[in-house]
Amino acid sequence: MNRHFTHEGPQGERLRPLGLGCAAFGNLYAPVADVDAEAAMAAAIDVGVRHFDTAPYYGHGLSESRLGAFLRATGHDVILSSKVGRSLAEGEAPGDTGFVGAACARPYFDYGRDAVLRQVEGSLRRLGRERLDMLFVHDIGALVHGADHPARFQQALDGAFPALAELKAQGVVDAIGIGVNEVAVCLETLAAVEIDLILLAGRYTLLEQAALDDLLPLCAARGVGVIVGGPFNSGVLAGGDHYDYGAVPAAIGQRVERLRRVGEAHGVPLAAAALQFPLAAPAVCSVIPGARSAAEVRANTAAMAHAIPADYWAALKAEGLLRADAPVPA
Repeated sequence: MNRHFTHEGPQGERLRPLGLGCAAFGNLYAPVADVDAEAAMAAAIDVGVRHFDTAPYYGHGLSESRLGAFLRATGHDVILSSKVGRSLAEGEAPGDTGFVGAACARPYFDYGRDAVLRQVEGSLRRLGRERLDMLFVHDIGALVHGADHPARFQQALDGAFPALAELKAQGVVDAIGIGVNEVAVCLETLAAVEIDLILLAGRYTLLEQAALDDLLPLCAARGVGVIVGGPFNSGVLAGGDHYDYGAVPAAIGQRVERLRRVGEAHGVPLAAAALQFPLAAPAVCSVIPGARSAAEVRANTAAMAHAIPADYWAALKAEGLLRADAPVPA
């Protein structure tokens, strides 16, 4: 667990090792029925999950609306995080964003101050809240924006980050940061602004540990908490058929198979190792796998609790499947 960053949410709730990513409730890859989304949220509460992470982009408002409806109906007070950076043009055709049967709204990037404040207002309305525990600037970086990254990043420096700092000073949000899928923009952000958290999706997992080179040590030294999103790398480490939001490359598939075989030899399910591994890094304070059903929520909880012997981690390193310097769970 993170030795520096500690977040307390409603009624003194602390950020726990296992949270829930809510992209699936926006119909990521395939539709999720309302009743199944509600059952997954209820199961998360039942097993002790208290942090729910969402974004306006997830289903173009659908994920936030479903989560807000559930919380209003049940009265549960949880730790909520959402994101800024995309506005929603309601009533316009969304195009292909990967969210099947999403709300009728076209998402478009805008990191300007006024746009970000409107985005937060929309999130609060959909979630039925007056404040949020965490807010992340969403999907900045060259991975998403390519050649437009310098201009987008400058817009965020001039607009989004000051806006979030104002909201934090006003008590509308407790902690601010970025939610991204690449390491480079994390380092760029840390060099430019003060943030509390980084939600890093898919870049510190059993398949990728480059964040050990500079990002994780820097975050530990500065007391910036790291929440690991996408610990299954879009599902491939939990038996799914996606990697990095797309098809699984042959080389990745082969590596996953090697990881699975080592796990079989030591009685360790791959999903259990994938969830527990990131938490050994001193900067990491939580992992937030997604789930689209109550069964998947319970499976994640069981995976987190599965006992993993030390010789399993040693075997991964011996096989060259894990960096020799990677911290592993005790």
